[in-house]
Formats: sequence, C-alpha cells, structure tokens
Amino acid sequence: MTSSTARRRRRVLARILVAAPLLATGTLTGAPVAHAAPADDVRVNEVVTTGDVNDSIELYNKGTAAVDVSGWVLKDDDNSHTYKIASGTTLGPGGYRAFDVQGKFGLGSADKARLFLADGRTPVDSFSWSEHSDPSWSRCSDGTGGFKQAAAVTLGGPNKCGTSGGDGGSTTPVAWPGSGSVATADGSNVFGEDLSGLYQEGDVLWGAQNSGKLWRLVRNGSGGWKPDTAGGWSSGKKLRFPGGSGSPDGEGVTFTGSGSAGGAFVASERNDDASGTSRLSVLKYAVGGSGTTLTASKEWNLTSDLPRTGSNLGFEGITWIPDTYLTGAGFKDASTGAAYDPARYAAHSGGVFFVGVEGTGTIHGYVLADSGAYTRVASFGSGMSAVMELQWEPQAARLWAVCDDNCDGQHRTLKINATGAFAVNAVHKRPSGMPNYNNEGFALAGGGECVAGSKPVYWADDANDGGHALRRGSISC
Repeated sequence: MTSSTARRRRRVLARILVAAPLLATGTLTGAPVAHAAPADDVRVNEVVTTGDVNDSIELYNKGTAAVDVSGWVLKDDDNSHTYKIASGTTLGPGGYRAFDVQGKFGLGSADKARLFLADGRTPVDSFSWSEHSDPSWSRCSDGTGGFKQAAAVTLGGPNKCGTSGGDGGSTTPVAWPGSGSVATADGSNVFGEDLSGLYQEGDVLWGAQNSGKLWRLVRNGSGGWKPDTAGGWSSGKKLRFPGGSGSPDGEGVTFTGSGSAGGAFVASERNDDASGTSRLSVLKYAVGGSGTTLTASKEWNLTSDLPRTGSNLGFEGITWIPDTYLTGAGFKDASTGAAYDPARYAAHSGGVFFVGVEGTGTIHGYVLADSGAYTRVASFGSGMSAVMELQWEPQAARLWAVCDDNCDGQHRTLKINATGAFAVNAVHKRPSGMPNYNNEGFALAGGGECVAGSKPVYWADDANDGGHALRRGSISC
C-alpha cells in the first residue's frame, strides 16, 4: 500500500471485495498439446455475479487429458448473449480457467451460465441460480459436486468449499515456533510507510517499498539493519519499468540461485503513475551499478493471465524455488498434468517463481523464460484471505505464506504432498510479543545463522508503527 489512507481503504476493500486469482492453465510457452477428450470432462465450476470480479465464469477440466476449448461458447439465459473462447485456449487435466464475460453480457440475480461446443448449439454444461453470488457460486467438490454459496471467490483455483480453504491442511493455529519476543531492527523513521517485501542474502537485507524503491540494507552492529551508504543506496534506489518510464508499485523482492549477481526480481501490482489500473508484473533489475535509479531489463507482464482485479489487490509476495528441489519432490506441472520437467521449457532461471495475490490469498507458480515468455505451472490456495509475503526456506524445504493484520498476522507453511501439489502443513500465530502490525514483509536468515537451535527472522511493517518499519524475532532451526 502506498499511504495510511490507501491502507485503510485496502483493509475495507479486502473485507468486502475479492480479487480473482490468475487463470489456471498457461497458454504461452510450452502449453501442452490438447488431446481429444470427452466434452463431459469440462464443467462450469464457479460463477461470480457481484463484487470486484462480477460477471465471471470458471471452467474446470476434471479429466486426465488436456482439452482444447478454442471457439467454445459461453452464454447466459439469453441465446443472443454469447462469449466465444479465444483460439489456442486449452484446459490441462485438473486445470481451471476463468472468463470475464462482462462486455458481452451480464450475469443477473436470477440467471444461467451455459457452456456450448464451438457450434454454439451443442450443450456441454450449465448452472442456474435464483440469487446473486455471495460472494461465489462454487461447485463442491470441484468438477463433480453440486453448487453452493462458498465463502470466497477462488477463480482460477480450487473452490473454497470447507473450512480448510481448499488447501487440505489444518487451519488450527499453533504458537509461533520460536521466541515470543520481538525487537525493532531499524533506526527511528528511516523508511517511513510502505516498506513491504524482504529478502535476506547473507549480510544484506533487500527491501521493496511500494513507493517504487528498492533498498539494500547492511547490518547495524546490534542485530538490526541500516541503509547501505555505498553505491548510491543511501536513500534506496528508484525503480523504473523497461525503457525508464513509470514507477512500479514494488511489493515483493526475491533472487534466484545466482543471488544478487543474477539480478533482483520485483513483484509489482501496478504503475504508481497510473494507480487505478492493474499491471501485475515481475520485473528484473541489475543491482550492481552505482546510480540512484534502476531500470528493469525485463518485464513479465502477467496481467493478461488474470481476470479483473483491484489495482491495489494484486501481487504482494514473490519467491523462487529451484528446479532441482521441485523435480526431486515430485512437483506436478499444472499445465501438463504430469511431473514437472524443466527441460520442456526454454532457457529460464533454473527454477519457478511463485507469486501471491493479496485479494484472494492464492499462490501461482510461473516459469519465466529468459525471452520474456511465461508458463503457469501451479495455482493453489494458501487458506488465508490474503498473501502479503512469500518466502522459500531451503533448509526446511518449506514455503512460507504470510498475511498481515487482516489475518491477525498469521503465517502458514506449505510443502509438496504425495500428489505433487503444495499444501498447508502448519499454521502459526504471530509471536506473542508482537502486536497485530500491518506486516507485509517477512525474511528468514539462512541456516548458517543458527545458534543454539534458533535463527533470526525479520518483518517489514508497512505502517511504520511507532516510527519503525523493521522488527526482529527468532525461529527454531
């Protein structure tokens, strides 16, 4: 968020509006060849008639083969109202894809969502209702069950049919797995508001600030961090889109296995110079120069892979997980329905980037090709109403998903399960000594900092409560 007023507005919006997650099956680089499959495998799976993503219909492929739905037709209860699905659109096995039909027709309080083959006459599936979604009409279970009013919009991912949030993990929070004590880790009013994503790289802590800045922080000698005074980093470096224009609303930052030498990857939800419009991007920056402005060398603009979303409810967290871990753990590629095989993709970072969506709490995995192309390989729920930060912890082989004060500072860890999907394996309360701050950043020290079974962790408080944006705690190694 970019101000205390905007933050308050976001808190209200987050409670009454739900932004939609990404469309499920990537159709760009490396999309699977669709095989002939019974039309019966494709189902209308979710319908949203009100809210931020009203007039949206989700399809789900419950079969075992990819289905080419190019040219298939969506209708409401009026045969003259048609939405033709774009050429080249496929649904992988177990894949979800949402379609924003607004502009072609609207979905009323008593209406239908109907799916036809490309001839526009042969019916495939349909659902009718007699009142608006509140907030979502969802099929429970996905693809096979009946429809019910679900607790959240989950377009592009598993429906939230029960209390587990669709992730299969326990939702019973347990105590923070470390000391309950938390201390400040910065000087007074160093950053102001809007410090968000964090990433620790040895003796450097990187921070993304919503106002379009990237910080390089070094140790201050007392367990905290201060801005690096060398290389033009004293006040953070201003971020720009490729070509030098705009002001990315940087919400998260991560690095690949190459560290800072391989560039910083920043997740941005919009251009602050056009703040009312979503621009959901991952931007790559070289961080070795001495100037005070960083211009992105690459942008993967993923906006076209999403239904409409609130401009301030998009990407908040980003992390990178190496291919070697994913293949060893049996990670399943949602775009093919088979085990993830990095070799089927063009040259990329040697891993998958995972981004978290604030408005829905959904996490999506992308192979970002060096060419600028992208392929979605995963979409799954965190079980929380929002994801504000993502961190991969290699020492424990777990993915951290963190929420802010809207979830009382809840932290969840996810691991790859027997089906090859990420699923929640633990839910943690915030440390007992930390008030319910608006924490939008979280970073864990590496295993080399473990002392007596404990290592440091850090949070970034977007609101700069008490004049401090960084806080330090600990966690069991």
